[in-house]
Amino acid sequence: MTNDLRGSFPHSLRRFLIGAPLPTSAHAEERLTNAEALAILSSDALSSVAYATQEIVIVLGMAGASAIRHTLPITGLIVALMLMVAISYRQTIKAYPHGGGSYRVSHENLGVIPGLCAGASLSIDYVLTVSVSVAAGIAALTSYFPPLEGLRTPLCLGAVGLLMLANLRGVRSTARMLSLPTFLFMGAVFTLLGAGLIQWGQGDLMPLPLAEQTRLLSESHGSTLAAIGPVLLMRAFSSGCAALTGIEAISDSVMAFKPVEWRNARRVLTVMVIVLALMFSGISALATQLGLVVQETGPTLLYQLGERIFGNGVLLLVLQLATLLILLLAANTAYADFPRLAAFLAQDGFMPRQLASLGDRLVFTNGIVLLSGFAALLLLIFEGSVSRLIPLYAVGVFASFTLSQAGMVMHWWNGRAAEPGWHGKALVNGLGCLVTGVVCGVLLYSKFTHGAWLVVVAVPLVVSLFLVIKAHYRQVARRLRLAPDVTLSLPPGPDRGGAPVVVLVGQLHRGSFEAVRYARSIADELVAVHVDLGDSGAERFRQQWTRQLPQVPLVILPSPYRSLVAPVTAFVRQFEIEHRKDRNRFCTVVLPVFVTRHRWENLLHNQSTVVLRQALRSGGTRVVTTVGFYL
Repeated sequence: MTNDLRGSFPHSLRRFLIGAPLPTSAHAEERLTNAEALAILSSDALSSVAYATQEIVIVLGMAGASAIRHTLPITGLIVALMLMVAISYRQTIKAYPHGGGSYRVSHENLGVIPGLCAGASLSIDYVLTVSVSVAAGIAALTSYFPPLEGLRTPLCLGAVGLLMLANLRGVRSTARMLSLPTFLFMGAVFTLLGAGLIQWGQGDLMPLPLAEQTRLLSESHGSTLAAIGPVLLMRAFSSGCAALTGIEAISDSVMAFKPVEWRNARRVLTVMVIVLALMFSGISALATQLGLVVQETGPTLLYQLGERIFGNGVLLLVLQLATLLILLLAANTAYADFPRLAAFLAQDGFMPRQLASLGDRLVFTNGIVLLSGFAALLLLIFEGSVSRLIPLYAVGVFASFTLSQAGMVMHWWNGRAAEPGWHGKALVNGLGCLVTGVVCGVLLYSKFTHGAWLVVVAVPLVVSLFLVIKAHYRQVARRLRLAPDVTLSLPPGPDRGGAPVVVLVGQLHRGSFEAVRYARSIADELVAVHVDLGDSGAERFRQQWTRQLPQVPLVILPSPYRSLVAPVTAFVRQFEIEHRKDRNRFCTVVLPVFVTRHRWENLLHNQSTVVLRQALRSGGTRVVTTVGFYL
């Protein structure tokens, strides 16, 4: 919701950085085409091929050069898992065409706590997506320009700031900016794979000699090598599962597509998974054929592939540039999905209600800012280090995968009477739940001591915070509740000397009723004003007002730009002009305001009254009164 002070420096700066407000009527125009959705919602998943195979090779390299041959089988298992998850999410998208992903599915079918666990897991993972992607992109930059290494953390924070501004400008603006890097990366990788396969077929791709592989691994891991066994293979598998992060993004953002939303979302999900599987499999196959190994401080596996296939030329430069950009912009998947997830949680009362409000550019502005703040905090704490952040990654994703699939099984079971062929659909989701649950256990087991324990601790803490917020809103609702359909009585107005009064009402509850009662006690002419912010509740509010307070005239002000300040100040200005004839009568504006028990609770309520009071006084209104209601 927009609360700018028009004409002020902050307002002008805001307009310069993110653009002019968009009307609510333009919401449909801000939807994504399939090509734009592939770019903006797939960057996280597609960028993972830049490091997924590399992570597998690094772990297998601990057991020596001979263990690297397991790269391709492990990749095959991950691709099979990828396809299974994608098929499951295709069913979820059609069953939940309004979006919501893992949180909505788990909440509606498994209960509140499982739903909140899925929401908390995804929220944490979205923050980590921004942190890891930005840190990886800046690491690629500092690799080319070593003097910038000392500025790693400031560069990471600057990148987060730029991503935040890009997303605050709106969906279509962001899509235009991000489409080129995403498609450039896809083109560069497929060119690499095509050229590599041709050279392989011609016998020009010779594997690295075993002695050279052994020398490089001994330099990286020392003379002591780990034994190849189930634990090491599980670690390699769990590291490669980073390739699945971001697959759930499309199911969370179904309503961002053009109509028919669910059908277009399924098409884009299918294309994304096919592209992802081909790139991941191709890179693993070429890396295995060439016998490439990766050292901690050496060139990346993708760079080594590019150097062997392209040579040290323009194509290698394009590949590296595209990789740098896609890693930086992979964070944008989280920017597309976290604000929507936060909006769903806010609508259900588990996060601050402000997170459900659309901003100037028809995006969830508060969610974008919140995500940026948490990501920046993590980058500061971990000093922009990819190696310190990556162990926290992917655990939350697979936990949410598992809960989502379990929820879909219950969805088919509960609706089996009306859903033909539900047995097959439930079987697909049940198998997906079993497999992703096992993978989640493997991830926790193999990464627990390397940092995954932080996620295990964080999820219950975040769920507890959700429940505290919900309890506060329930307590507020009890305090504010009025008896429905009962005509409310007001005190008589003053016998003489009353003032013309405008009282602002957002909802009809005890807080706003107390403000109306006060306004009636001082007014010889009273009008109530309600601003229609485009949430389809204005007509319902008018009907309630007519039933319960018919004695007070109600004016509903349209606000096509979702601004509270602009329509109210314009109405008050006109109201004052109409009553300016008698200089001894002052127009009064009455604003209801909540008074919370604890200061932190103010964060859970919109502070628009403060901004509105400042705007009215700046516009010349002489008497602005707030009527507090103690919660």
